[in-house]
Amino acid sequence: MAERAAVILAAGVSSRMNTMMPKVLHEVCGRPMLAYVLDACRDVGVKKIFVVVGFSAGQVRERFAEAGDVEWVVQKEQLGTAHAVLCCREQLADFGGQTLVLCGDGPLIRSETLDTLIEKHEAEQSAATLATAVLSDPTGYGRIIRDAYGNMQGIIEHSDCTREQLAIREVNPSYYLFSNKVLLEALERVKPDNVKKEYYLTDAIAGLIRTGHKVVAVTAVLPEEAMGVNSRRQLSEASKIMQRRIQQMLMENGVTIVDPDNTWIDARARIGQDTVIEPFTYIHGVVEIGQNCRIGPFAYLRDGTILKNDVVLGVYTEIKNATLDDGVRARHHSYIGDATVGRNVNVGAGSITANYDGQRVGRTTVGNECYIGSGAILIAPLVIKDGSHIAAGTVVSQESVNELGGKSNNDVSQ
Repeated sequence: MAERAAVILAAGVSSRMNTMMPKVLHEVCGRPMLAYVLDACRDVGVKKIFVVVGFSAGQVRERFAEAGDVEWVVQKEQLGTAHAVLCCREQLADFGGQTLVLCGDGPLIRSETLDTLIEKHEAEQSAATLATAVLSDPTGYGRIIRDAYGNMQGIIEHSDCTREQLAIREVNPSYYLFSNKVLLEALERVKPDNVKKEYYLTDAIAGLIRTGHKVVAVTAVLPEEAMGVNSRRQLSEASKIMQRRIQQMLMENGVTIVDPDNTWIDARARIGQDTVIEPFTYIHGVVEIGQNCRIGPFAYLRDGTILKNDVVLGVYTEIKNATLDDGVRARHHSYIGDATVGRNVNVGAGSITANYDGQRVGRTTVGNECYIGSGAILIAPLVIKDGSHIAAGTVVSQESVNELGGKSNNDVSQ
């Protein structure tokens, strides 16, 4: 199998998004758009990943500081897609494998599509292979031009199309795979012969065809995958599509989602078999939910939440950075933040952990088999022993627990 590299274009400024933040850092279902492109590359065995950054490059690098397999390449001036790839000339100079070129603002990319692209490239032994899409409305996209035999002849930008070419629905969504040495040679020949005086990667494709190299186009990109994100409206549309994918995967793995249209689940969440997610539940961040749980309706699970098996969270219950062990019940209007709750604990309606004193966040630990009555307030930092019984309306601090430490029944009352 050929060694494979990827160049991901992430240097542009998006004026249409009206943002101070790099476009590729805008989130789709809890993750930056760029993260999805990186994962798709990793899934198809890419070992060398070069991300071309420009506008607010430091922010992008900081967000992906833990991505040890990424090398950052700075495009000081945004002079077009071919120029962006050419910024990686030094990194790719001695590389003899295949190079993927992708856009960092395409979060709906699928590794299955890249697999098809790679398979076609290797089967045809082509110099370059494009994955194309067929759209009902191809407005704005470059059209794929084929001859009578279906052979790739070139790409015509929308603004340059004739009336007949505008009727073509097969488009170029910028999924490229090149023989690396051929790519570098083609890039050197690209000229900025256009109104914007930019260097376009599509001109490199045209140059390869003109010089007799084999260029192949395979229709493999789903219409939804072809959508780049260039506006807040498109960001919202991409998030809805990604949310459907997330929920579909969970349901295929044995999770019941009662009302998908009124449920939101982060891409980073993991949910176990036979768990039921009731309507208007919002799960955000790195959240782990075990098997046979029932969550919602109107539940809010935040980053750092871990629910073991057979946990029930009811209406208007919020959990944040907390671990709830097997059999915990918190059915009504509770807040559990920065806490560890033991097995088979019952949390009564309206009970909360008071985890922030205005300066520090404290942690609450509740032992196994405890009963916490309705309206109780647990003031962190706090440790409650196994089997404790907290009466309704009780305000519990570590000082009050220590004062009652000698009592055998572990009752903590107001």
